[in-house]
Amino acid sequence: MEDENMQTPFTRAFMTALFVGIITSVICLIYNSIYRDETGLEPTDIINVGSIIFGVHIIFLMLGILFYLMRLLKGAGEIIYIAALALLTAFLAWKAEGVVRSSNAEVTVAFRGLLLGIVLIIGVGASLAVPFLFHNKSFERNIL
Repeated sequence: MEDENMQTPFTRAFMTALFVGIITSVICLIYNSIYRDETGLEPTDIINVGSIIFGVHIIFLMLGILFYLMRLLKGAGEIIYIAALALLTAFLAWKAEGVVRSSNAEVTVAFRGLLLGIVLIIGVGASLAVPFLFHNKSFERNIL
């Protein structure tokens, strides 16, 4: 029996980004837990389980739509997507190094490390994993 692909490019891009978002949120949760255990960072007002789960999923849902729209630009669209997200990740990592979370210097330094790690995890997933898995035939056949 012939394997028929009934998915449109939009659903492939959207579902790939959603899958990467789920995996990325799990990695962020693991990083959050380990980082907090190692550093003793306690404030959870900004970065917590709920904000990681909902925030990462919403970001990747939007990135799926953006990836699809960038693919409509034949040729350079994906390269622009990858480059723009890599630059955005670098910019946000740079800005994360200047965040002041608290008047306590220890809390601020620990929060910067947590924020920087989460920005880098999301950035790598968005800029590299989404395009790679979108073109991976095994992923499309077995997961999507």
